[in-house]
Amino acid sequence: MKIAIAFIVFAALSMFVIMKGGDTLDMGGEKHGGDHSPAPAASAPAAAASAPAAPAAK
Repeated sequence: MKIAIAFIVFAALSMFVIMKGGDTLDMGGEKHGGDHSPAPAASAPAAAASAPAAPAAK
């Protein structure tokens, strides 16, 4: 009996969240296609690594 009540509560909570999300709720998971753009912070170390090194002071 407790499992049935827990299931009903969980289902009601899930439906509430889905209804509140409306059109903005994305259930697609991770994006791996052309519509995915990496975070700008992830490309910053790569740009710094490709910059020429400063000459050493003597």
